[in-house]
Amino acid sequence: MSSTPELSSLLFATLPPLPSASPGDQNITSCQEWEQTHQLLFHLGNLSLLLGLIIPTTLALHMILLRLLLMTGCGLFIAWAALYRCNLDVMVWNVVFLLVNFMHLFFLLYKRRPIKIDRELRSVYKRMFEPLHVKEALFQRLTGQFCTIQTLKKGQAYAAEDKTSVDERLSILLKGKMKVSYRGHFLHNIYTNSFIDSPEFRSTEMHRGEKFQVTIMAEENCKFLCWSRERLTYFLESDTFLNEVFRYLIGKDITNKLYSLNDPTLSDKAVKKMDRQPSLCSQLSMMQMRNSMASTSDTDDVLNQILRGGSAGSSLQKSPGTKTSAKMKPIAEGMEDDVFEEAAPASSGNMASTSSEEV
Repeated sequence: MSSTPELSSLLFATLPPLPSASPGDQNITSCQEWEQTHQLLFHLGNLSLLLGLIIPTTLALHMILLRLLLMTGCGLFIAWAALYRCNLDVMVWNVVFLLVNFMHLFFLLYKRRPIKIDRELRSVYKRMFEPLHVKEALFQRLTGQFCTIQTLKKGQAYAAEDKTSVDERLSILLKGKMKVSYRGHFLHNIYTNSFIDSPEFRSTEMHRGEKFQVTIMAEENCKFLCWSRERLTYFLESDTFLNEVFRYLIGKDITNKLYSLNDPTLSDKAVKKMDRQPSLCSQLSMMQMRNSMASTSDTDDVLNQILRGGSAGSSLQKSPGTKTSAKMKPIAEGMEDDVFEEAAPASSGNMASTSSEEV
């Protein structure tokens, strides 16, 4: 117990004395005397950092401007530390900051580099994908990995009726013109910058293993962009935005084909005008529309009427003796009129009976 006071006295003896609060030492802690302001380079460096931090994010190049101003501020701090302060640590830290910002700036400029699209694909991008805000880099990814450019000479078939499978590919016509026919009867044309087999692609999304129900023939020397259907589907599943773009484009293309099916005399200029209109039936199966005429027993008569200039729907309505399909039953136009016509005499009879009873 006697050793405890001796140990405590020894510890107090070894501790350094506390600084006394003398009037001469107050300048160390209370900063009564301020140093002079730094040189102009120091203030310019801080101003550059301030301008970089207050750039609004609504500007398209705000990240690039931010990195440039941060690099400018770091450069000014390096010059200030080397010329006026002679502080190695300040200079080294700002050199590190300068290198980091330079790497970020280089990456941002690399991302904004101009993408060179193939000359054969430029018209497809300008016509179909650029209006939907698809960036050039994304379009290059879409067309640069798993698609090919193929050619067909005049008279060659892209698809044969009841022979060619619809599960293999999806194509866009780049050059030339194709003709779609059913059992030798002309249905409609396919022009440049439009899908060749969009109806089959949409109608067989859930049912695989089907064959083309129409024949697609090249009327001129054609060139088309062809995707592998399986790889394209897998790629679109990984990119939601591009998947919606394809759904819109395919639905719009089906709508244009429906217009040309009802009026086979449409020219290429008329199709281009319809491309500016929104899609009306993006979920409609074009294969059923192409084959709706074939489902009747007198298909040749219907096709002959179409070739004379009338649509399939109007011809069926104008000829009451036409045999309709078992699947698609046309709605009688006079059904609603008959309802109102029958109701009128019944109501007049009721009014006559009530008036006689009152009398």
